[in-house]
Amino acid sequence: MDADLGVTFSVSDTIDALDRAAWDNLAPPGANPFMSWGFLTALEASGCVGAGSGWAGQHIVARDAGGALIGALPLFRKAHSYGEYVFDHAWADALHRAGGRYYPKLQAAAPFSPVTGPRFLTKDPAIARGLIAAAIDLAKQSRASSVHVTFCTDGEQQLLIDCGLMARTGVQFHWDNAGYRDFAGFLSALSASKRKTIRRERERALESGVTIRTLEGRSIDEAAWDHFFACYMDTGARKWGQPYLNRRFFSILSERMGERLVLFQAHFGGRPIAAALNMSGDETLYGRYWGRLEDVPFLHFELCYYQAIDYAISHGLKRVEAGAQGEHKLLRGYGPVATYSAHWIAHPGLSRAVGDFLAQERPAIAEEIEQLDQHTPFKKLETDP
Repeated sequence: MDADLGVTFSVSDTIDALDRAAWDNLAPPGANPFMSWGFLTALEASGCVGAGSGWAGQHIVARDAGGALIGALPLFRKAHSYGEYVFDHAWADALHRAGGRYYPKLQAAAPFSPVTGPRFLTKDPAIARGLIAAAIDLAKQSRASSVHVTFCTDGEQQLLIDCGLMARTGVQFHWDNAGYRDFAGFLSALSASKRKTIRRERERALESGVTIRTLEGRSIDEAAWDHFFACYMDTGARKWGQPYLNRRFFSILSERMGERLVLFQAHFGGRPIAAALNMSGDETLYGRYWGRLEDVPFLHFELCYYQAIDYAISHGLKRVEAGAQGEHKLLRGYGPVATYSAHWIAHPGLSRAVGDFLAQERPAIAEEIEQLDQHTPFKKLETDP
């Protein structure tokens, strides 16, 4: 695929085939670890994406006349809609009932990671438009039903709208650091009743003698990964049946991106009983996976939310993103924020139907965010103690 930009666009089956330094120059790991060479190739090397997974790499790369990598779009040919967190199963069912075929489709995403970040890895808007055009052209040539760009930035969504894609919004809950000196400073910004609730939850989580350890980088050894994976598998089995990631992925991720990993581990009676894994960017702590082998009241909130807030404050991070969904995060200081995606569908009838649906969904989501924002635990009145 060639564009009229003096740029060549091509497709690569793997990220591993591309130069790490060149890729990370486009997607610095500190800006968003989930677009980095290390994260994406760990998924490939472990077999979590690739042959047999339903995530076949179709990554579009842009090179200048000298062959230098100047743009990329991590893109996957999907045989299902799992691991995406922007749900389109109803769209697939509708096309199937109409006698059409929804799969395969093309998905621009960080697999298994509902984390907002750039999807068009380039500093040049013209190259980004070329990547969009190349993705749609690839869908047409390969008879894929659609192109989906999920958890992109708001600026990218506007570019995609300008290129003819349909916009969709969602809701997540993020914690913002308002310059707090410590966790007590954060609590002081909350209403009295909410402060009391959080203090009580933290006390309940630890009152039986549970202690919390923070492991970072290379201090997360294979024994710690073994325990964490057992916790991860327990959560996956209880929530959705078959977890997406395998044990090997975490060892490879540790080798390639160990400096970005933060593991909160709960101990009781001299043994680990629960863990929560995070990835750290330059400004954001991303909460990703959690699990427990023993049930302790409120330990989930302590490991996944309060420890993350404490860590972000002490390390000068601006925010904590604690993953998809979960209105229960609201009362724990995590506020509602919009997430963005964009969609192109080849079938005219389905495209019109989805467009009509999204036109109704977007204002409903905006109203939901506005309503949720009125129920955050922060002080509303100057007279609140």
